Amino acid sequence: MTGAGRGELEGTVRVSEIPAKAGASEGAPDAASTPDAGRTSLERTRAETGPVADIWQTSPPGSIYDYIKVASFSIGPDGLIDQWSLRAAQIFGVTAGDAVGKDPVEAFVPPELRDRGRRKMAEILDGREWTGVVPFRTHGEGPGGAGEQHGTAEVYVMPSTTESGERGAVCIVVDVQTLRSIETDLAASQSIFGQSPFGFLLFDTDLKVQRANRTFTSVFGGHVDDHRGRTVHDYLPRHEADRVQGALRRVLETGDAVTDMQLVGPAPDSSERRHWSINLYRVHTGSGRPIGVAGLATDVTRRHAAAREAAHARRNLALLNEAGARIGNSLDLETTSRELLDVVVPGFCDLASVDLYQGLLSGDETALANHRLADGSAELRRVAVASAVADVPFLDLGGEAPVSVGAVHRFAFNSACADALRTARPQTLPAQPGGLVQSTLAVPMVAHDTVVGLVQFSRAKGSEPFNERDRALAMELAARAAVCIDNARLYRREHERALILQRSLLPPDNPEASGLDIACRYLPGNAATEVGGDWFDVIELPGHRTALVVGDVMGRGLRAAVAMGELRTAVRTLALLDLEPAEVLSALDEIARGLGTPGGVQQATRAARTANQGGEDLSEVYLATCVYAVYDAVTRRCTFANAGHLPPVLVEPGEGALMLDVPPGMPLGVGGEPFEEVEVELPEGSLLALYTDGLVESRDHPLDEGLSAFRAALDDPSPALEDVCDHVLTTLDTHHGEDDIALLMARVQGLPADNVGDWTLPREPKSVGRARELTRTQLLAWDLEPLVDTTELLVSELVTNALRYGEGEIRLRLLLDRSLVCEVWDAGLVQPRRRRARDTDEGGRGLQLVGLLSAAWGSRRTPRGKTVWFELPLPDGDAGLVDPTEALLSLF
Repeated sequence: MTGAGRGELEGTVRVSEIPAKAGASEGAPDAASTPDAGRTSLERTRAETGPVADIWQTSPPGSIYDYIKVASFSIGPDGLIDQWSLRAAQIFGVTAGDAVGKDPVEAFVPPELRDRGRRKMAEILDGREWTGVVPFRTHGEGPGGAGEQHGTAEVYVMPSTTESGERGAVCIVVDVQTLRSIETDLAASQSIFGQSPFGFLLFDTDLKVQRANRTFTSVFGGHVDDHRGRTVHDYLPRHEADRVQGALRRVLETGDAVTDMQLVGPAPDSSERRHWSINLYRVHTGSGRPIGVAGLATDVTRRHAAAREAAHARRNLALLNEAGARIGNSLDLETTSRELLDVVVPGFCDLASVDLYQGLLSGDETALANHRLADGSAELRRVAVASAVADVPFLDLGGEAPVSVGAVHRFAFNSACADALRTARPQTLPAQPGGLVQSTLAVPMVAHDTVVGLVQFSRAKGSEPFNERDRALAMELAARAAVCIDNARLYRREHERALILQRSLLPPDNPEASGLDIACRYLPGNAATEVGGDWFDVIELPGHRTALVVGDVMGRGLRAAVAMGELRTAVRTLALLDLEPAEVLSALDEIARGLGTPGGVQQATRAARTANQGGEDLSEVYLATCVYAVYDAVTRRCTFANAGHLPPVLVEPGEGALMLDVPPGMPLGVGGEPFEEVEVELPEGSLLALYTDGLVESRDHPLDEGLSAFRAALDDPSPALEDVCDHVLTTLDTHHGEDDIALLMARVQGLPADNVGDWTLPREPKSVGRARELTRTQLLAWDLEPLVDTTELLVSELVTNALRYGEGEIRLRLLLDRSLVCEVWDAGLVQPRRRRARDTDEGGRGLQLVGLLSAAWGSRRTPRGKTVWFELPLPDGDAGLVDPTEALLSLF
């Protein structure tokens, strides 16, 4: 409705134009006798309803009259229109000039309805009221538009009387289309407000409740009218009410809606925490004037609980995924325990500790077997703790005295922790009054039906207590860690056994050799790797010779260590046969090919032939590399043979380190290829180094760089050989632990010429006496008079055998070092054989006598015959000398 229409209907009335005294109704009391005497009706109305301005004010734009389009016109006694309002002109599209003085039936009613319209008009002019719906049509142009218009109007006709007593009518007209639209909007609004499944509140501009729907009252009780005039502080806790009050004020002032505002609070007559989602928006008239704020509340407690459950499930899955990725990578018991705590703190709990059985940590398998679901009071060691509470030390969760990391302790037999260990079931520990912890789970760590320890999860006050879902997750985490710990235990056991086996097969820490100063180092891989097949050995040979061996079985683990032990034993056996280095490696190659086959070398050969013909080779191939060297302290010459190993390194006095050109050959176990020998003369004081690839090769640098660094570390070596070894290991940064390291170093100290007696005797009987004479003279020169008689006797026996059974010239050599060695050479190939003579035999007791009187004796082949030797301890040694007389008598 426009301002003109409002002015026509309502007008603007000045107070001065109102009559001073309104006519009293019949029978009304005298004005002077009433309290309101002397007051006008306006004054009385003001006293009853408030200030005049609140009643006689102009309606602002957007009032109800603007929506329903009310118009008016009047009909005179002649049945013609005598007044026509501006709103009527808008509705009918006819100006006052075109409407006044016309018959409304003729002007607006369709022809087919005019007879009925005239009858109604007659009734109206006869003084009857009438209300009805009238179709109409207009012609001509007006404010509403041009041409013929059709419509329907609801008309309320009120009879009127002129001053002369003639009858007329005042007509109030409403556009039916607009009215029906308003009715539809009101019905929709009522249904939405009243039938909505969500709580609905309408706040006025004072932020007080004006309307509430039944859904809201079903939660907060009372009738819908009981909530009128309340505020949000009547429904929510203070802190939440203040937050909503501020939001309402902002929405009212700015017009910006608030969506999905989360509130938490208890419902009336209930302590249950409820969650609501609140939507707020400003309500205003069609002209934009704010009249309040509408609030829509939805109970999302179930949705919030479902979301929380989903969040917990996602968190649990993430924890399990993280546990699978982070726990058990080290194969170390303590590290695995710390990895478990790193996963659960603070993601799952605020405090945690891990206790493992002491028998498990000490490697006592018997003690661990006794703990199999049996006793909860055995000794445990606290291996790890974690706390997410700042500035708060970790407290003992069992309610007993605090236990520090690394301490060995016991749980009381009747405690919940001991019960968890006995039954292999998690237990809930009661919270200590006034303590930090409010909820604790004691979960046994079970792997393969064996309890290996206990993990305690705790949550501090302020955190959510553990529930059944958390209990199941804690058991899963503890079980995973237990399996990893048990795997670490099994690995450690096997690793320790392999190390014991491997170390037992290595030579002593300070091996001794004639004419050599020996130093060695062996470094196994770190605890997270398997043992390897590296080995070295120092073997003393007859004639003040020494065999130096370094080898490496390819592969890792216990099988490689066992194969290494077999090869090392074979090397010692072959070395004592005094074979040449190339022959030793050839024999080792045969042995290595038979290691992986139960049938030995022959079966391995048949399997290899089958594989070459396209058949399946089921044998396991053991490959190894090895370098074998024999050093002669008398000649200072060293003979090398190599089976696929890294070349030896030689450092001569005043020279730089160089790698000896020894043909590498094929690794042991390949077979079919001969090995070559290289003889090198070693100057006095030179340094020889044999090593495995773990010293010079790693993932950080290639082999060439490692060899260059090794040679550089050996340049200008220190006089002390042990210092040289330490310097090499430090310089090459060998603590990477990727592979085992074997290092064997020897400094040449040749046998002095004064300690060697060497003679050649002709092949004649008198050479026996000559040999005895030379021996006596040399021993007396060496101040070895106590050995003269025994040595003369044994030398005469060996020279006699050489004359009787040998060929060619006879060579006698005496060597003095840590013992006395006598060697008799001849060109014969027949090896002496010791036999037991009968009592009636006149001879055949020579070698028996040699065996009785000497510390050791033997024979070996040489390129030009054979050598028979014996060894006697020096008089100042620990071993006592055998009396020759008693030895002779023992033969009979």
